[in-house]
Amino acid sequence: MVVRDLSDSRLYLVSGAHPGGRPLADVLRPALAEGVDIFQLREKGMPDDLVLRHAEVARRLCEEAGAVFVLNDRPDLVAAAGADGVHVGQDDMPVDEARAIVGRDRIVGLSTHSIEQVDAALEADVDYFAVGPVHPTPTKQGRPAIGLEPIRHAARVAGDRPWFAIGGIDEDTVRDVLDAGARRVVVVRAIADAEHPARATRTLRRLIELAEIHG
Repeated sequence: MVVRDLSDSRLYLVSGAHPGGRPLADVLRPALAEGVDIFQLREKGMPDDLVLRHAEVARRLCEEAGAVFVLNDRPDLVAAAGADGVHVGQDDMPVDEARAIVGRDRIVGLSTHSIEQVDAALEADVDYFAVGPVHPTPTKQGRPAIGLEPIRHAARVAGDRPWFAIGGIDEDTVRDVLDAGARRVVVVRAIADAEHPARATRTLRRLIELAEIHG
């Protein structure tokens, strides 16, 4: 397995094409400027041509900022979108199939929802994995919150493999996952729906960096 370097990544934003009802660039540009270093465009069910249109905006902004850009669950569009990789869930295309489509020079990420799935991810051909949802979140309807124990487990066993805590994380709840051992987080509404995306990003990034400093 070729491990691409995501070791410096800390703050990962997932959003649709119209975060908070706004143009994507109005949220993504300030978020990238203030500390988001991975962006995932998540638009399930959108026609391919529209996905690619919004992906072009995201690709350009991420490239300018030196950030990573991935598509959600569309390995077939990664090359056309100029994306750095794809993120798949437990119920999406299997990791091996996604890897075969995007190739070895692009990123494959995976969602996990339990201690057992964390352990399986460490044996899979993925560059990173996400653990959650830690808290209940409307962005994952029907997916129960898993709490902090899988976060603690990932912190114990992941070694050098990058992983992210996800699910209902904002500036009020991020301390919980940081105290449990996470050093990378995924957010959706905390930035995408924020009145001031730059301010929200700056606050989250500062809290993550403080956790690293103080261990």
